Amino acid sequence: MEKPGRFVERARDLEVYKRAYSASLEVHRATLGFPKIEQYALADQLRRSSKAICANLAEGFAKQSHSKAEFARFVSMAIGSCSEVETWISYAFDLQYITPSQLHTWRQSYAQIHGMLVSLRERLT
Repeated sequence: MEKPGRFVERARDLEVYKRAYSASLEVHRATLGFPKIEQYALADQLRRSSKAICANLAEGFAKQSHSKAEFARFVSMAIGSCSEVETWISYAFDLQYITPSQLHTWRQSYAQIHGMLVSLRERLT
């Protein structure tokens, strides 16, 4: 969570953005090792949805000066992308593309990111 009294100038200053960005880099690197047949399917979906969290935060944050409701809408889209990542992670594990340790770490990370996004949206509405 953000510290009270600390001014946030850009989306990348948000703690949830920082965590989502870090997690998306980890996902990106790991999916590069998926089988070739999955590079334009599951791996691509995982990369896109993990990056969409940050992209939605950035776009919504930039629009918040015009409308807090618009920012809340983009945070909702980020929540949807986070849920999508969680689904693709399950597929990756069930297809044995990631280890149990990766599954556990990624599930924890995205559950935390999800909770932070929900809290952010609640503060905006």
